[in-house]
Amino acid sequence: MLFNAPPVQWDAGERGTACLPGREAEFRAGMVQAIDYAQALQSPRIHVMAGLLPAGRTRGEARATYVANLRVAAAMAAPHGLQILIEPINGQDMPGYFLNRQDEAHALLAEIGAPNVQVQMDLYHCQIVEGDLATQIRQYVPTGRVGHIQIAGVPERHEPDVGEVHYPYLFQLLDELGYPGWIGCEYRPARGAVPGVTSTGLGWLRPFL
Repeated sequence: MLFNAPPVQWDAGERGTACLPGREAEFRAGMVQAIDYAQALQSPRIHVMAGLLPAGRTRGEARATYVANLRVAAAMAAPHGLQILIEPINGQDMPGYFLNRQDEAHALLAEIGAPNVQVQMDLYHCQIVEGDLATQIRQYVPTGRVGHIQIAGVPERHEPDVGEVHYPYLFQLLDELGYPGWIGCEYRPARGAVPGVTSTGLGWLRPFL
């Protein structure tokens, strides 16, 4: 199980505060709330959204704030046995989002130096931004720093058996590499969220049960 730390003003277009200079107090308050929820729900992982690159700020300024905030989050979460996850998200679905690439995420982990900060590898976003998913999986899963994987069909973000990605091959590869974690599904059902119909769309899952 995992959930997102508070992204703050989602309806106003915000997508997290971790990379926003001057918003550190809000970030810490959100982490306090997220840790309380994680303990109540017995969820071992919290996804911390980076946020959108602020107007008038350089990537260097945002990155320094992001690293500092993630170190704080890691220190706050560690006594409770919680993992902090960061997720590269494609800029088509979320324009301006600070973190887009797997190599950027893993470079951040190396700089932060906290073992309880890991990458949430969403293969939908990864395919759109970088492609060559098998190579990405072979490169990063063996590091032990991929804490969670998510999937969806590409490019429409429908069921995983719809679109250009052949997930059975990638599932087999993950098994061969000994990936120990969960694979989450984050997609929009092609037929919509219709009572009695959404479950029909889960037929793609049967061969893997």
